[in-house]
Order: sequence, then C-alpha cells, then structure tokens
Amino acid sequence: VSAEVDHKARPLKVTLTGYDKQLVGQVAANIRALRPPDAYKGKGIRYAGARLKLKPGKAGKK
Repeated sequence: VSAEVDHKARPLKVTLTGYDKQLVGQVAANIRALRPPDAYKGKGIRYAGARLKLKPGKAGKK
C-alpha cells in the first residue's frame, strides 16, 4: 500500500482512503488484480457493492 493511501484491514474487508481519488483507485485495482473474482464460484477479491454475475457450471452427467 502506498504511503499516500491509508488502509484499515478487518478480517473480510479492507478500506482504503486518501486525498487522490485516482491513486486510491489504482491501489484498489492492484490489490484486486492479485486475486480477481472467479466467474464460477465467486471467490476472490471484489469491490464492495459490485454485482458479480456467476456462470453456470457443467450440467450433471447422464
């Protein structure tokens, strides 16, 4: 995390604050890029309030 961006880490949530909106957004994007949300299970780092559309898995064998 950059020196210009403050952070508060809780077990399931990280809050970033700063004066430069672009820098805060860039730091958030860098953190999210470490583990992007999975399209099938939804695991990974995602933004608060972001809706994630999950893909359907394979149909069961017959």
